Amino acid sequence: MIALLVIDMQNAYFEDPALAAQQKDLVAACNELVDAFASNGHKALLVGTEHEQDKSTWSLNMLDDDQGFIFRGSEQARFVPGLAIDGLPQLVKTRDSAFIGTDLLSRLRNWGVDEVVLAGVSTHNCIAQTGADAFARNIRVTYAEDATGSENTRAATDMLRILSDEYRQRVQSNAEILKRLGAP
Repeated sequence: MIALLVIDMQNAYFEDPALAAQQKDLVAACNELVDAFASNGHKALLVGTEHEQDKSTWSLNMLDDDQGFIFRGSEQARFVPGLAIDGLPQLVKTRDSAFIGTDLLSRLRNWGVDEVVLAGVSTHNCIAQTGADAFARNIRVTYAEDATGSENTRAATDMLRILSDEYRQRVQSNAEILKRLGAP
């Protein structure tokens, strides 16, 4: 079974001008995948980052800078307008990888998932960390090339090359992914 993870498609990340310029296309590409997964009997999960104001969930760089990010219930924490979220299960994380401190592995095992398609932002951070951690848990990974974005294109390209070469993880277009799902 294959599942789709749509990661960090939240207002906070699209405050960056480089990601803001990609928002419309990324939302459309993610929605295309969400629809195809649902239509073909596969699971999709929305993954978002949220932190507590009391610093209990802050990462080292946030603590070092004494500046929090994406507080629970804030406008920054909301999924971007237009993203297909109705009826989809959600997972909250506090680290780059969606596996750290969450029940993601249990959910995937309960669903019988042995491969994930990763979509969302940012390719070189949260997408890559989740992909590397999936590999460590013997879960195959495909990166949805059309549905992932980054504010640092060079780092994203380098990271995908490394993950593809070292972990044999695929990078595929939405069309290639839809074909594998048997979607029309």
